[in-house]
Amino acid sequence: MRKTLYILIFLFTLCLVSCKDDVKAVAQKPRIFPEYNVALDEIIRSKDGVIRGVDLNSQALIITKAETKQPSEVDLEFLYFEYDIDSITNYSVTYNLKNDSLDEVEVQINCKDLDLSSTLFNDLKTYYEKKLPNPTEDKGYVVYNCFEGQRKPFVVSLTDNSTPTQGIINLVIYKDK
Repeated sequence: MRKTLYILIFLFTLCLVSCKDDVKAVAQKPRIFPEYNVALDEIIRSKDGVIRGVDLNSQALIITKAETKQPSEVDLEFLYFEYDIDSITNYSVTYNLKNDSLDEVEVQINCKDLDLSSTLFNDLKTYYEKKLPNPTEDKGYVVYNCFEGQRKPFVVSLTDNSTPTQGIINLVIYKDK
């Protein structure tokens, strides 16, 4: 009987020793914009293009390939995507098309944390100031104009429409007519 007890204790001890926490290291993606809040990596997504790796005049097929999921709504004149960054921050992206050519991009960021919302707004301002200098600020709007290089002129409009309980940031990029 004692021999059986010793064997059981030995097997139990062996089991405890051999059981170890297998913590798998989660490989983190390299940051795209390390100088800004991590949410901008998700929202702007790429240094290429005007935003999210696409340029104005892109076709709907190029836009859907650049996005990471299928659109929530599709029409001949727009593609609409919704994303959650975390439990307190989400955003939507609307691509407005004319004749299968991207004419305008609207991004709305919603955040339950007003401090984070303010940080995101300031980071977006700084990002676009570095990319498109000399912004104009008027009545809560920050407007950046691009007239340089090979691209056709376009405008970036950034607005903080936050309420006392909800952070709301609107970013609109459109062709300058």
